[in-house]
Amino acid sequence: MNHKLKKRILIGAGIFVSLLLILLVLLVIFRSSLLTYTLEKVEARIENKYPVDFAVQDARFADLNTVILSGISLVPHDRDTLFVTDSVEASVSLRSIFKGRLAFQKLDVTNGYLTARKKGDITNFSFLFESDKKAPVDTTKKSGRNYGELLNRVLEAAFDNVPDQVDFKNLNVSYESPNRNASVHMPFLTMDDGDIETRLSVRIDTLVNNMLVRGTIDPGKYNIEASFYASDNKGIRLPYVEEKFGGSVKFDTMHVSLKDKSYRKERLKLEGSGKVQNLIVNHPRIATEDVHVAESAVNYVVTIGKDYYAIERPTEVRVNKAVASVEASYQNETSKIIDLKVSTEPTPANNFFGSLPEGLFENLEGIEAQGDLQYKMNFHVNMDQLDSLKFDSDLDASEDFKILEWGRTDIEKIKRSFVHTVYEYGKPVRTFTVGPANPFYVPIGQVSRHLRNAILTAEDAGFYSHNGFHEEAFRQAFIKNLKEGEFVRGGSTISMQLVKNVFLTRHKTVTRKVEEAIIVWMIENLDLVSKNRMFEVYLNIIEWGPNVYGAKDASRFYFGKQPSELNLAEAIFLTSIIPSPKRYRSSFDSYGNLRSHKGYYYRLIGGIMRRRGLITQEEHENLYPNVTLYGRARDLIVTSIDTTQQEELDTSEFELETIDMF
Repeated sequence: MNHKLKKRILIGAGIFVSLLLILLVLLVIFRSSLLTYTLEKVEARIENKYPVDFAVQDARFADLNTVILSGISLVPHDRDTLFVTDSVEASVSLRSIFKGRLAFQKLDVTNGYLTARKKGDITNFSFLFESDKKAPVDTTKKSGRNYGELLNRVLEAAFDNVPDQVDFKNLNVSYESPNRNASVHMPFLTMDDGDIETRLSVRIDTLVNNMLVRGTIDPGKYNIEASFYASDNKGIRLPYVEEKFGGSVKFDTMHVSLKDKSYRKERLKLEGSGKVQNLIVNHPRIATEDVHVAESAVNYVVTIGKDYYAIERPTEVRVNKAVASVEASYQNETSKIIDLKVSTEPTPANNFFGSLPEGLFENLEGIEAQGDLQYKMNFHVNMDQLDSLKFDSDLDASEDFKILEWGRTDIEKIKRSFVHTVYEYGKPVRTFTVGPANPFYVPIGQVSRHLRNAILTAEDAGFYSHNGFHEEAFRQAFIKNLKEGEFVRGGSTISMQLVKNVFLTRHKTVTRKVEEAIIVWMIENLDLVSKNRMFEVYLNIIEWGPNVYGAKDASRFYFGKQPSELNLAEAIFLTSIIPSPKRYRSSFDSYGNLRSHKGYYYRLIGGIMRRRGLITQEEHENLYPNVTLYGRARDLIVTSIDTTQQEELDTSEFELETIDMF
């Protein structure tokens, strides 16, 4: 390099340094003016967009790029103050000031108060969620809010304004209304190079949760992870559960994350994970004791759009060691369509049974098994085309699957004599032996063929051919219940009714159906007992009236007969009251005659039995909805006096009086 070139480079560098120094001097001289100008633009932009007064009482530079703002307030027009803080010390990006906006690199806030209030229909915060009234209306879009778009705007606004460093002291957020009061007190919040730590005290009405929060954030990738730890021995309790549902939910630790976000074609897609440790749920409709899950987790992919909500692949849900893939969607653009798919990979049976939440399935606790289990379920319904509803559910076992130890409940007891206790509303009402030691026990061969065939026809025609479940019956039950808008049909097979009566009669909970299905599956698929034995036990334990249990008790109660002596009409009557045995009286009038509505049931069941060859044509033609009550049942049902017999009695008394006169 020659001497002239070196000289030129030095001169150029000197000029550059001189210009830089001049710019710095100008910045120092005019930075206050620039700051004032920028704040005025920010205030104007906020007040132009929202009906509020935004004010900063004082603003000054502490050093080259550190700004101290004090007396900041945000007051909606004619409303209570929404936000106020004593002071904000911020390291500002110089580039952002020249662009007329404030982008913070470091943010220290002291004594901040965000107070949302609602008085009747008036709030001091609703303006934040209102759309821009000046924006042109897109008439091509259907009415209705796109919650995916709304959530995307909230997320982008939050992530785009995250400083590099944060130090908050005494930050308070509260919501006040006539019916609800909630507050969050944050004594400190620090964030440094993406690492977050804070302590929270969250109060919702009278419920207070104290917790420590640690996490990380990467605003550029829309990535955030946070862990919530209970900082006392009360755990973290969910609010409103006791008030709205009469139960409680609490846990020790929760980990949540958002790993990715995208917004395309008016749909927001979120991906992330969550994990809860030491979850405890208590509600009498779920279980009679605390339900405990040591660890549950989810890896989720969720999409939200207008009239569209979906849980998509590869979403996985884990309960302890059991893992299931879940897909679900709800769309309502033209009609309500619901889809749900659940599937698992082959899972070691011990992991499956060991992962069942403690306290939820009392009869399955302690089971030890070998082999693998795999489950698949597919549900689809268009609410405008209910008859096309689809439902498939399969639990498959490997060839080497077997139960090694039953644990808390001996499911195999139905193979032999056992003591059975009947429960009503969780309380025992009667205990008896199901076996020859009980004089009211009757072997299946001593039960009238008419009663056996009528029950099978009405309750479970495929009992001897299916494996405990009738998917078409389930499908029809779903359709019926959806059409009626309430639970009116259950789709239970005799196998399921048997299990419900023998093992699950103590407490009625929403999870009982799942436990029932698992026990039925084990009994049927492991061939623990013959179909005849199952039907025999069923016939000896089902309720048939007031403290009446079993075919022999019912035959004697209503007709003074042995079960083998029942005729076709009597058998169909006994079958008709199985679904509602406590309403047995409603089948009769006060004279003991079957009511007219029973005629339809007799024609229906009798016709099916004839078509299936279970009765002869002659038996069908001679079938009438008429039975003669006898014994205890007659005493309870017949309340009116037979006038024909009364007239005969009166005549006899007259004749006796006439004889006495002579």
